[in-house]
Order: sequence, then C-alpha cells, then structure tokens
Amino acid sequence: MKKICVMGLGYIGLPTASLLATKGYLVHGVDLNQEAVSIINNGGIQIHEPDLDIMVKAAVQSGKLHAATEPEEADVFIIAVPTPFKDGHVPDIAYVEQATRAIAPCLKAGNLIILESTSPVKTTENIAAWLKELRPDLDIPERDLYGLNTLNESAQRIYIAHSPERVLPGQILKELVENDRVIGGIDQASAAAAGEFYRSFVKGEIKLTDSRTAELCKLTENAFRDVNIAFANELSLICDNLEINVWELVELANRHPRVSILQPGPGVGGHCIAVDPWFIVDSVPEQARLIRTAREINDGKPDFVLEKVRCKASRFKEAVIACLGLSFKADIDDLRESPALEIVEKIAQKDLGRILVVEPHIRSLPESLKKYPALELVDLGQALQEADLIVLLVNHRVFADVNREVLKEKVIIDTRGMWK
Repeated sequence: MKKICVMGLGYIGLPTASLLATKGYLVHGVDLNQEAVSIINNGGIQIHEPDLDIMVKAAVQSGKLHAATEPEEADVFIIAVPTPFKDGHVPDIAYVEQATRAIAPCLKAGNLIILESTSPVKTTENIAAWLKELRPDLDIPERDLYGLNTLNESAQRIYIAHSPERVLPGQILKELVENDRVIGGIDQASAAAAGEFYRSFVKGEIKLTDSRTAELCKLTENAFRDVNIAFANELSLICDNLEINVWELVELANRHPRVSILQPGPGVGGHCIAVDPWFIVDSVPEQARLIRTAREINDGKPDFVLEKVRCKASRFKEAVIACLGLSFKADIDDLRESPALEIVEKIAQKDLGRILVVEPHIRSLPESLKKYPALELVDLGQALQEADLIVLLVNHRVFADVNREVLKEKVIIDTRGMWK
C-alpha cells in the first residue's frame, strides 16, 4: 500500500490526503474543481482548518501530494465526496457513484477501496454492485458476515470497506490520528485489509465490523446528538411560551447528578447532524419516529427565531438589524447547513430592515446573500454602533467580550445564551 488516490479534496479529503502524504505515502488527490486543484498544487488550501496550510505545503513540496481532476492507478482508493440529500430529505449518493465509476478503469487486483463519506446504509454494497458491472474481470466481494466468501484466495479480488470520518472541524488533523476508527468491510477480508491500512497512521483503537453496521454507526452518532439538541430546543419553545428563562432552567436542571441537558440554539447545522439523521428516516421511516421528530424540531427553530426578529423589528420605523455569526458553529468558517445563514437570508427576504452581518471568519458574503441590497458584511464595532436590534446567532468567542453597557442600549435576541 504505497500509493493512495483520494477522491474529493474538501473538508475531509484534503486533510486526509495531506496527512497520508506526511506519513510517507504517495498521494494522488482528485477534485472536479480545477481552481481547488491549482491552489493545492501550489501548496495552498481552499478551505480553512488550523495547521492544514502548513501540512499541505509540506506535502506538496516533498513531492508526496499531487492534485488532479482525474484519478490514476493506486493501491488504495479513498472516496471522500459529498453525500447531500435531495428534496424531501432523500439521500443523494450520486457523487459516490460518480467517484466509483471514475476509479473503475484504474482498478487492479488487490486494490482496497474505502468509502469515507457518511452514507445511507447499503451504500458500500452499491459500490460493489457498480464495480461488478463495470469490471467483470475482477472478483468483487459481496456482503459476507460469516467469513464464507470464496474470493479470499482469489488472485483477482479487490477489497471494499466503509470507514466513516468522525472529526470535529477545527481539530480535524488531530482527530484523524487520535480518534478511534470504526471500519466495516463488505466481507471480513475487506475489513482486515482496511484495518491494516488505518493502523499505519491512526493511534486510536481500530474496531472492525461489517459495512452496514459501520454505515449506521456514523448515522447513529449524529442522530443521538440531534435528538438531545432537539430536547433542548423544544425546552426553549416551552419556556418562551411560559415566560421562563430557558438558560436558568437548564442550569438548574443540570444540577441533578444524572441530568445533562444541552444548550438550545437557533437550529442545527453542519454537514453531519443536520443531514445524517434523515438517512436513517429514509431507510426505515416507520421505525425512525423519534429521529424524524427531532429533525423537525431542529429544522423549525430558525422560523421561531425569525418570528422573534420580526416582532422586535416592527418597533422601529426602519430597523437596523445586526446579525452576529453565519457559520454553523462557533469559531469556524463552515457555513454548510447553517441555521444562522438561513435566518439571515429569511430576514432579508422579509425586508425587515437594514441588515449588518458580522462573521469574523469570512472575507465576503456567501453567494446566497449577495443579492440582497439591504444586507452588508461589517465589523463588530460598526454593527454594535449602528444597530437597533442585535441578533446573536453564533457563539464566536469574540462576541463574548462585547461591552455589556453597549448592549443595554439595544434590543437583544440572544439565541445562544451567551449574554444571559
């Protein structure tokens, strides 16, 4: 396993590719975005992640990392492409299929294919089915829980496994190495081959299982978190109706030795928690009732915040509304599925006033907001000075130090409890 081909150079693919290059592997990274490919080959990065720029630059300069728009032959193929959902919260694995079809001509006997993209259950088996159609000359394993696969001794066999990433933005490079890793093989030989590969750079414990269990494991982790966040968010709705301070309530309830309620917020964002539970609901809609309800509660929270803003803004003839934060969580630049971004766009759509957006981790507004003339990206000082209404949407550390005397002169909607 000397050469690795990484399909997709985004938030997971690029850190993985650069890490493997620093571990001595020859890495061929693939992305359809030619601009991203050029940036990487010049030693730069197109995403923000602490220390990633240093690692990519070192990997490229050493000759161990090269990016391109087409795959080439390798020993290991890692698929790390997006898995969004379509209208109706239906999982879209088109990028996985596209990546599989792209690498098919490059495959040779003994290759290991690893799906790292968070995916609906049975996606790894879909990869095997596509490859069976595309490469009949190779022996493609089928699902085998009991080690009965007759391909184990085949000279023409390949190995297929799923190992979902479970890293935190802002700590990706550290957690790629230190976190435990769940690896699900489509058969036992595939799990063993993938386990051997990950042990070459992962310090955490390697846990082997079958591909369906590994797929559902990642979805379960995020659904668990989503359900717990939904409980907190539902509490905030209850407290609002009963005129109770939800932040005080949570603090008091958490004094019970076996209670640990999370903090409510404006919704749930990111590429995992806001998406993955729908993959379970789509697979087993009759059984996933609690998971569906949690998703509906969290998806509905931005509209609750919007109504709060509408009521407060109506007090002013021409309201100036400062929206603090656009990212889906604190102290990162990632806007994927961000409830803060959704809220700001809805405020603009409702024409509730002039909107001053403060997001210290980006340099320009995302395309979805550029079409609104009443909306501009400003620094925190200008926003605090000019705003009538301040909506705290993301608990960036920089917002914690705001002068409370300045806030006394403003109408405040604090969705994070940062200024409670």
